Amino acid sequence: MKAGYLAAATAALLAAVPIAAQDYRLGTLTVTHAWTRQTAPSQSVGGGFLTVANGGKAADRLVAASSPVSARVELHTMSMEGGVMRMRQVTGGLDVPAGGKLELKPGGYHLMLIGLKKPLVRGTAVPVTLQFQRAGKVTVQLKVESISYGGGK
Repeated sequence: MKAGYLAAATAALLAAVPIAAQDYRLGTLTVTHAWTRQTAPSQSVGGGFLTVANGGKAADRLVAASSPVSARVELHTMSMEGGVMRMRQVTGGLDVPAGGKLELKPGGYHLMLIGLKKPLVRGTAVPVTLQFQRAGKVTVQLKVESISYGGGK
């Protein structure tokens, strides 16, 4: 009985610990915690989120992204205007400051996968190629999480 309790407690603990996402390096840039949410069968758009840390002494800029799972990927931002949530495409890219980081997260800057070719399924991964102004390109895998993951913040 004690062994069964210990096994159940261990399983619960393991279920509560998030699986570490794979990190990606490109020169002085490190991309971490790349993820997206599962989508409904008829949903044609999805968001992408990640963090880019710049360990270098020169700033860089995320200028574009692409993925084989969607017709296009745009850089977007969300903001509150007069009590209404607005989402807009960002033109010109997003700064990754020297010694700093760029966070793409729910409610702020994010990737917008437009024209999904099929639903994003929880537990799978979505390849996205990020294009930086100085460092070049890197392909990362967005881990597909549940619809409620990230809490919308």
